[in-house]
Amino acid sequence: MAETPQFLWVEGKLVAWNDATIHLTKLGLAGVSSVFEGIRAYTNPETHKLYIFRLDEHLERFAQSIRLMRMKQHFSNAQLRDGLLEVLRVNNCTEDVYIRPFAFIEANMFGVAPDADARIVISTKPMPSRLQSGKVSHMCVSSWSRITDNVMPPRVKASSNYLNSRLASEEARRNGYDGALILNPNGKVAEAQGACVMIVRDGKIVTPSVTSGILESITRATLIQLCREVLNIEVVEREMDRTELYIANEAFLCATGAEITPIASIDRFTFGDGNIGPITRQLINLYHDLLRGIDSHYNEWRTQV
Repeated sequence: MAETPQFLWVEGKLVAWNDATIHLTKLGLAGVSSVFEGIRAYTNPETHKLYIFRLDEHLERFAQSIRLMRMKQHFSNAQLRDGLLEVLRVNNCTEDVYIRPFAFIEANMFGVAPDADARIVISTKPMPSRLQSGKVSHMCVSSWSRITDNVMPPRVKASSNYLNSRLASEEARRNGYDGALILNPNGKVAEAQGACVMIVRDGKIVTPSVTSGILESITRATLIQLCREVLNIEVVEREMDRTELYIANEAFLCATGAEITPIASIDRFTFGDGNIGPITRQLINLYHDLLRGIDSHYNEWRTQV
């Protein structure tokens, strides 16, 4: 599968890659207003069928972001669903793929145009899974604070919100870490750059609440449900102190892009022997099999292309 797709879905039509353009003078304005979704589809290794994971939930969150930015969504979720499937098929996507619907307005300075119609585009690119790669991350706690609901609401999946993540990520990598965890202005743990965080303490999963300055993550919600319904592991959603990170038994990131990324250390505090912990590994294997339809449970979470 080519790195760039042959076609994009633009405003209800398939448009060739080279023709899907926006003028440079509009780029910053569109960026100020834009919201997006990150969706992934995975191939079953035996049947070679491609499954989109939790498509309807992603489209609902996309609509929520558009609404909170006070843009008008003139395509229904059903139309976007059909368009997304169409662009996957026309681009012959048969391997693990990342799908990005995004919406923006071309407006005056700062993207101010109340109730303007959102322009919606859907693009695709190959994205092989790293779920069972054994990769671990070494994280730090950033000196940057997390954006808040009264500043730049984290529950809006807005492109401009990710400047906060970029600043934290750049600082972390400059200091020799793979990434950063960000505290909210109250000094409580919020999330990592582009991913939620979960820790294991005394056999329980602990994760910051949705009012701690986090994106309302679909992957996070999925793992909470799997822990409670399949693995019989208690999950506690609450405020989390920085030092709780250091005394955890295990820790991992979760997001559409990050999938489940085990954390080996935070601020040089290493968890166990620095390898993937038993609960984290159990979750990785369960999640992997559900994504690909190897495990047939939760069939409603998968949409076949």
